[in-house]
Amino acid sequence: MDKKGQLIEYITQDLVAYVAEEFGLSVKEAMNKVYSSKLYEKLLDTETGLYLEGSGYVYGILKDELKYGRLVQMEI
Repeated sequence: MDKKGQLIEYITQDLVAYVAEEFGLSVKEAMNKVYSSKLYEKLLDTETGLYLEGSGYVYGILKDELKYGRLVQMEI
């Protein structure tokens, strides 16, 4: 696995842990939420650069997607 793949894997592991903890889900349920999200598709697309961001930042985007049912670009 290359560096990009490793970074994606680390972020994904963190996302699963965050979702499981925050929503009181099993790891399997949390994995299903993460892997079926649009954010995960974007994370896998290295052109987006999301794999270079911190897990907390990426999780914030995922939380918005889970809350609103779609990816949301929050503006200041």
